[in-house]
Order: sequence, then C-alpha cells, then structure tokens
Amino acid sequence: MARATATGSRHSSRAFTLIELLLVLTIVALLASLAGPVVTGSMQKAREATLKEDLRVLRRAVDDYFADRGQYPVQIEELVDRRYIRRVPKDPITGRADTWTFTLDESSAETAGGIFDVHSGAEGQARDGSYFKDW
Repeated sequence: MARATATGSRHSSRAFTLIELLLVLTIVALLASLAGPVVTGSMQKAREATLKEDLRVLRRAVDDYFADRGQYPVQIEELVDRRYIRRVPKDPITGRADTWTFTLDESSAETAGGIFDVHSGAEGQARDGSYFKDW
C-alpha cells in the first residue's frame, strides 16, 4: 500500500501530456506528407507502364489480325470475337474501355477503313512530358 506523505497521497502519473501528444501527431503528419507524393508518383508510374503494355498488346493483335486475314479489323471488338485478345482492356488513365482512339488505314482500297493503329484517348501528359494521345 502506498504511504501518504505530508503533501497528500503518493501516486505516479502515467498519462501523456498534451505537448507530448501534439509532438507525436506533428511527427506522424510530417512523415505522411513526405510519403504521400512518393505513393502518388508510384501509382502514376504504374498506370503509365500498364498503358504502354496495353498499347503493345492491342497493336500486336491488330498486326496478327492483318497477317492472318489480309485486312485490318473494322472494329476493335473483332479482335475479341476472333480471339486475338480476351477482352478490350480499360485505358488505365481514363479507367474506361471505350476511350481508345484509332488510326484508320487508308493506304489501299482493299484494306481501307480498318483499324491500323491504336492510341489512348486520355487527355494530359505523362511524367516524361509526352502526351498520352501520342503514344
């Protein structure tokens, strides 16, 4: 049992002071503000890498379609119907599968109108300063 002293009862205080709590919260906020841009930058880098890979896959599917059939697909869904790709991927920048833009082949009468090339329909610039629509 604790003995009482002349000034009152004796007990130790184990609580945090307001200053200590504010100091800890300030340090946590500082660390979060430093980590936030790193995480955001990593997510943008991953989206850009995914976009490059999706464009590579779609362009390869268009080329394979042309090599097999002698003409370019009229619609992107033909690549899915003929099993060159499993599904039309979502543009990782826009988050939608219907924003892809196409360059149509107009070089000869027999292949005219088919999809010759695929581009992203996303507005804006990549981290390297190039425009997504130019990839």
